[in-house]
Amino acid sequence: MLTSLEQLIVLQERDRQLARLEEELVAIPRQRAAAQARLDAARAAVEATRQRGLQLEAERKKLELEVESRQQLIQKYSLQQFQTKRNEEYRALSHEIETCKAEISRLEDQQLELMDQHDQVQAELARRRREFEAVQQDTHRILTDLAAREQNLQQQRAELATGREGLAGSVEPGLLSRYERLRRNKGPRVVVGIEHGACGGCHVSLPAQVVIACRAQEEVVQCPNCGRILFYTPDMDLVRAE
Repeated sequence: MLTSLEQLIVLQERDRQLARLEEELVAIPRQRAAAQARLDAARAAVEATRQRGLQLEAERKKLELEVESRQQLIQKYSLQQFQTKRNEEYRALSHEIETCKAEISRLEDQQLELMDQHDQVQAELARRRREFEAVQQDTHRILTDLAAREQNLQQQRAELATGREGLAGSVEPGLLSRYERLRRNKGPRVVVGIEHGACGGCHVSLPAQVVIACRAQEEVVQCPNCGRILFYTPDMDLVRAE
């Protein structure tokens, strides 16, 4: 194989390693945001449940005040009954008293229902808090691991980038320029082998003279279809696929 092609293949592998590292580094902020969002959701669930408990308690206290108001009315009507001497007024006051008692009974039933709901919410709140603590610990571990991983990947990237400069410097400038242009347009695989008589990049069958030129290994050959740089090794199968 031509030395220039060997150099390009090594450079391409280094570039692919750098690309993989870059992908992992780009993914880390998303992973960090996902972990934080999970923690925020757990915290919001705790707060929503706590607020629901406060709302139920406020509603219960409101009912208590309404019961007290009806009890005060009963006392007022009872006093008026004691003072009145008219049967019609006495009966009207009795009706008002019975209405208040019925209302108190209804309000007390609502209070009991709210107390049951409040107990359920408090149990749910305890569960939500336990879940939040577990998520908080897990998030701390994830963020710590991500920070360490990010630092390690950045270090690897810096080392590979430094080595990449040396590799690129060993390639003939014109060929390097061609390689860089192809990499911008075609992606990370621009130096490819021949697979069953076809280009290893675009998989289009190659003319016989192109295959022969690759096997001769006397010049840099490009795929006439996609422009990728081709190479050949003796272990490659040149039999065209049916």
